[in-house]
Amino acid sequence: MLKHSLQFKLSQKLSPQQIQLMKLIQLPTQAFEQRLQEELVENPALEESASEDDYDNDDDFGNETDDYDDYDNDQIDTGDINIDEYLSNDETPDYKYQSNNYSDDDEDRTMPIAAAVSFHQDLINQLNTFILNDSERVIAEFLVGSIDDMGYIRRTVQDIVDDLAFTQGIYTDEPTVERILQLVQELEPVGVGARDLQECLLLQLKHKTPSEEVDLAMNLITDQFEAFSKKHYDKLLQKFDVTQQELKKAINEIEKLNPKPGGSFDGNQKMVEHIVPDFTIRIVDGELELLLNGRNAPELHVSKDYQEMLQSYKDTSDKSTAQKDAVQFIKQKLDSAKWFIDAIKQRQETLYVTMNAIMHYQEEYFLDGEETKLRPMILKDIADMVGLDISTVSRVANSKYVDTPYGTKLIKEFFSESMTNDQGEEVSTIEIKNILQQVISEEDKQKPLPDDQLADILKEKGYPIARRTIAKYREQLDIPVARLRKKI
Repeated sequence: MLKHSLQFKLSQKLSPQQIQLMKLIQLPTQAFEQRLQEELVENPALEESASEDDYDNDDDFGNETDDYDDYDNDQIDTGDINIDEYLSNDETPDYKYQSNNYSDDDEDRTMPIAAAVSFHQDLINQLNTFILNDSERVIAEFLVGSIDDMGYIRRTVQDIVDDLAFTQGIYTDEPTVERILQLVQELEPVGVGARDLQECLLLQLKHKTPSEEVDLAMNLITDQFEAFSKKHYDKLLQKFDVTQQELKKAINEIEKLNPKPGGSFDGNQKMVEHIVPDFTIRIVDGELELLLNGRNAPELHVSKDYQEMLQSYKDTSDKSTAQKDAVQFIKQKLDSAKWFIDAIKQRQETLYVTMNAIMHYQEEYFLDGEETKLRPMILKDIADMVGLDISTVSRVANSKYVDTPYGTKLIKEFFSESMTNDQGEEVSTIEIKNILQQVISEEDKQKPLPDDQLADILKEKGYPIARRTIAKYREQLDIPVARLRKKI
């Protein structure tokens, strides 16, 4: 049986303006500047302030006091537009005035881009010194194009033969591709063009001056690569019937090799990210001072051309339909410009109050730079202090940097969980990880400490931690298990 019923449901939804504000808050300084330029292009009513001589203050647009009403198709009254809501006669917005909130970083600094030969172009240039026929050159260039940024060809010869036939119209066989691949593997840096790590290491060893340790190293890689990679040194000593010292010399030769030859190319033109700190913390007379990067506070105003169009419409007695449509367009752009300027102001306030709370929460650390003084701090701690949502604090901390007397730091690195030591005091997991890293660095590399022994050592130091927690912290520090830390 069908029934009809009414149900009331209360729900909250973010407005488009709120969503855009959250996106603005999340942006670091450089990305924010790019977003600002995009808005200036999209909204012709929004302009960056230039010199004061470029704009005249017009009192005619400062006398409107009525609230802004929605557009009426039948009648448009320009008196309903309060220009003051969109534009201050002062060329500098109120939130731009310099105080201790902004750093002296308003200079427009650009990073020059150095033109250089790319990794693959350098390989092609080297290839041009070889004497090859047309077919061989196409195959060689195809092989070079198959090399990844680390210097490897991670495809089978059969796949390359098939691709040459389909994409280049070159019908060849595996022995021919293998022969040309050997030529490609003669290019520099040594080891480029290898199909796996084992082949890469062998290519580099072949270019070394022959010696007993090099010969033994080649035998290790050729015949016992798996045992070597797993550091089964006892098995290797028995297999090759060598002394421990001889094996150590051979391993030292292998450790000198580059497992990623493509990554060592000096001219490799990867995008280099230049970090622009969003905040600066200074110590002045023993007190902490927080500064917000001045590049986060652009000077924006409504275009003077739009003011003149509004004045022209106001002075016209006979208003056409086209003029009414133009004024409607202007109103929409003024709304957008006003909101964007307000959003920038709110963004700066959110960034400042959040970082200010973090600075005072970690005051002991910022005063002397000792990481052991970093207090346990989670997002909720700061959110409760500033009265913001946890997600907002996360957006501020996620991709922002702060310039401190001890270097430029990623803000989210100051957040950590807490653990209780044997004295009942809460300590930061950052402190525990530092101690764990120090213990591992001081261990006997011939007998590395397994996780259960590391747990016992930290327990003796006053940090009762389970073995599985040690394993988790070790993985976060990118430290391998004891077997792979072993050295002969």
